[in-house]
Amino acid sequence: MKPTVVIIGAGSVEFTRELLGDILSFPELASIRVVLHDIDDERLQTAEAIARATARAAGAEPELVATGDRRRALDGADYVINVIAVGVHEATVRDFEIPARYGLNQTIGDTIGIGGIFRGLRTFPVLAGIARDMAELCPDAWLLNYTNPMAMNISYLHAVAPRLKVLGLCHSVYWTMVGLCELIDVPYDEVSYWSAGVNHQAWVLRWERAGENLYPLLDERIAADPELRRRVRVDMYRRLGYYPTETSEHSSEYVPWYLRHPAEVERLRINIGEYVSISEANLAEYHRVRDELATAQELPIDTTSTEYAPQVIHSLETGTPRVISANVANQGLITNLPDGLAVEVPTLLDSLGAHPMRVGDLPPQCAALNRNFLGPVDLTVRAALDEDPRLIRAAAMVDPNTAATLTVDQIWELCDELTTAHGELLPPSLRTTLAPPIVH
Repeated sequence: MKPTVVIIGAGSVEFTRELLGDILSFPELASIRVVLHDIDDERLQTAEAIARATARAAGAEPELVATGDRRRALDGADYVINVIAVGVHEATVRDFEIPARYGLNQTIGDTIGIGGIFRGLRTFPVLAGIARDMAELCPDAWLLNYTNPMAMNISYLHAVAPRLKVLGLCHSVYWTMVGLCELIDVPYDEVSYWSAGVNHQAWVLRWERAGENLYPLLDERIAADPELRRRVRVDMYRRLGYYPTETSEHSSEYVPWYLRHPAEVERLRINIGEYVSISEANLAEYHRVRDELATAQELPIDTTSTEYAPQVIHSLETGTPRVISANVANQGLITNLPDGLAVEVPTLLDSLGAHPMRVGDLPPQCAALNRNFLGPVDLTVRAALDEDPRLIRAAAMVDPNTAATLTVDQIWELCDELTTAHGELLPPSLRTTLAPPIVH
């Protein structure tokens, strides 16, 4: 029986195009059943047209279904790929413009920080609904989550649906390793590496070719290039001894050292507010592809895409073994990080499923930063679980960049303003504004 792959949030059309291009490029998956779901009818129609054009380009003949009914989409699913963006571009703009008035710099705003906290809070109710529907309609299916904030979302799903089979997927480790190999002119397919930590702040713990440690070659490359030293994650690597697995813009937000200092922003060439322009570019790309479909019968497949979800599906269906980096609840996998919260670890895929690997202790300096990262993750999840708006403020107060930049009164005022701005996108119990506490 052919597997059913459901894409929730299929209106994120460029991502849908890449995922389907990869999936349908596998001969064993060329005739699968693909179900597209989105709450925006126009985007859903565009996603369906993209799917059909992509299938023609791949020479594949999948069964394609498009529906605005999530329960219909999930009924009988084997794999559910989640790419939703609750509140879309307008909510992203609010997450940047309002904090900026307080003097709080952000670059991407989708992971921790003020932007990540409120993105998580407006995403959790939808995740809870998906989990309930899957428990009833496809209890054995895998949920493959791409939606950020990844660590918050995976931690939340573990808390509300512990029996659900969930993998959080992100391409940051793969592209970090490709980039590092290019820097030292070593072919990627000749190296082995071991990476672990939390999503967007994992660490390259080992990186070798034929048993040779490649870090000394990177050190030589950095020493020879002053401009390379003007990047956040290179700066972090030089001070911590392990290379972080996300871009410099991402990495700058998860520590208190950079964004509050104009001189550091200049020295390290940090692009403040970068994600707003990315979100605008995504909107433009949607309109471009929609217009292209009016005359094109096929859309070219991006053969450079290497997304993990198609690899997961292929390995589980065919038994082809692979190792990827995946986000799962920590259950003794990284022993100096808290259990129950999401970690990113090497994960073996085969016909029996996904098998996260035990890493043990991270280097202490890496674990310390990851624990700081997981503070706002834990408190944001607990705010939703306990229906306690005070914990939203606590999450912001322990966030490294926010705490380094704003006073506690400013943090409370900012949380109140964002709560009002996002309104009905937030869970009802968390829409309350709170005056700062009065000490008697």
